[in-house]
Amino acid sequence: MASETKRNRSERLEVRTTPEDRALIDRAVAISGTDLTNFVVTNLTVASRRVLADRTTFMLGSESLEAWERVNQRPARDLGGLRELMKRPSPFKRAE
Repeated sequence: MASETKRNRSERLEVRTTPEDRALIDRAVAISGTDLTNFVVTNLTVASRRVLADRTTFMLGSESLEAWERVNQRPARDLGGLRELMKRPSPFKRAE
């Protein structure tokens, strides 16, 4: 972690912990050879990316990927009701 590029940190983050959690974090910081700020920011960033990846990236195995591709190769269905709906003026467009 010592080779990280220095970034201008202007935002403050405060966290309350139990004494047990703080002791655990302090031990991990000491073992990692970095300071508390770098340790917390690095690990919170990694955890944040994992949480967001579940909402933006979907991993499929080869069998599932093939099934997905088969579905996407089908021709589009004709949905007459949708076509009519799309012809109507948008309720969100301002009248001029």
